[in-house]
Amino acid sequence: MKKIILTLAIGLLFFSCNKELKPIELTSEDYHYAVDKLTSVIVHDIFSPPVASRIYAYSNIAAFEVIAKYDKSYITLNGQVKDLSPIPNPTTEEVNAKIAAIVAYLEIGKDLIFSEDKIIAYRDSLYTSWKRINKNEFNASKEYGMLVAAHIKNWMDKDNYKETRTMPKFTVFAENETRWQPTPPSYMDGIEPHWSKIRTFVIDSAEQFKPIPHPKYDMNKDSKFHDELMEVYELGGGVLAENRNPEHVEIAKFWDCNPYVSTTKGHLMFATKKITPGGHWIGICKIASRKDNANFAKTVYAYTKTSIALSDGFISCWDEKYSSNLIRPETLINNLLNENWFPVLQTPPFPEYTSGHSVVSGAASVVLTQIFGDNFSFDDDTELVYGLPIRSFDSFYDASSEAAISRLYGGIHYRAAIDNGLVQGKNIGDFVAEHLQMTN
Repeated sequence: MKKIILTLAIGLLFFSCNKELKPIELTSEDYHYAVDKLTSVIVHDIFSPPVASRIYAYSNIAAFEVIAKYDKSYITLNGQVKDLSPIPNPTTEEVNAKIAAIVAYLEIGKDLIFSEDKIIAYRDSLYTSWKRINKNEFNASKEYGMLVAAHIKNWMDKDNYKETRTMPKFTVFAENETRWQPTPPSYMDGIEPHWSKIRTFVIDSAEQFKPIPHPKYDMNKDSKFHDELMEVYELGGGVLAENRNPEHVEIAKFWDCNPYVSTTKGHLMFATKKITPGGHWIGICKIASRKDNANFAKTVYAYTKTSIALSDGFISCWDEKYSSNLIRPETLINNLLNENWFPVLQTPPFPEYTSGHSVVSGAASVVLTQIFGDNFSFDDDTELVYGLPIRSFDSFYDASSEAAISRLYGGIHYRAAIDNGLVQGKNIGDFVAEHLQMTN
């Protein structure tokens, strides 16, 4: 009997050791889930589009640097993005690069959002499951992921973001009919007026891809500016229902991506939370990665390059917005043409020129085309969670063009902001695609 018990004990010990040594297997879906979780918190916390792009960029860069350390198919961003030095080397061979990448991603993301508890709860659930499979591998991977995250945080803290939090609000010149004024219904202050002071990632400066000037403000009926204003009045107004094309309205709402939508019911005003424009393109990156059957490393690479293009796109666009400081169509139409007119979409709280959607969509479309190829068709289900149907596109450029023109259909941008913004964004995308050598 003692012999049997001893044999069973040895067997159980052997089984336990083997179980502990079982490697932790992760796939690209594990990374998609982490990105989706961060996106949900960004929406919950109502981050502005520029700030959201910064969150995506630093979180993905942290993960990518881990991957580049272990996968020789990829090249570190050290020496390629502004001021980034080499990440530390691991101290043990037990590190699982995929785990370390997700640990670093979530640690950076957690520090950049408000609702840390939501990321912590998700992170801890992962930690528990990983620890059960292989405690030693998990501990080594977690330690390295945290080490990389600390390195990225140190670099991140020097991008001038904290300094911009204490800079003055944007001054509104209400007496100047050409300059931006807050728009209904909440008449918010202009958001992130100092975003151009944030350190860029790849482009030389916020001014590098400055667009051509918008048409000169001129309310004479034969002027180009007046023509563009009337185009918005006729195509983008909710009050002129007879001129609304149903598909145009559907396109406008699909690409709305405004985290600041305010709804008023009686004396009550509340926000309807939505994904940002950058978040929508991060969603498209996920769709493309899945269709491409991209492995874990390529998935991280795609998210990282896309988020860098988005972030530099916002810095460039915001520089122009607060430099040109052009009045929104809604304000001008209400003041001069029809006080009862309102746009299909709610006008976002910042100056008009250029269109942020156009700039960042153009930038993202170039980078995604470089990664996944021309004529990469896909079904965009990003907005399903907001009750909007799937839209299909023949390419990333096709999607970016629709995202851009959606701002006219929504009544919130003149055509020049759309067309010139798309060119501005594609120029940024070309620069990022050419200068970031991330693959061997």
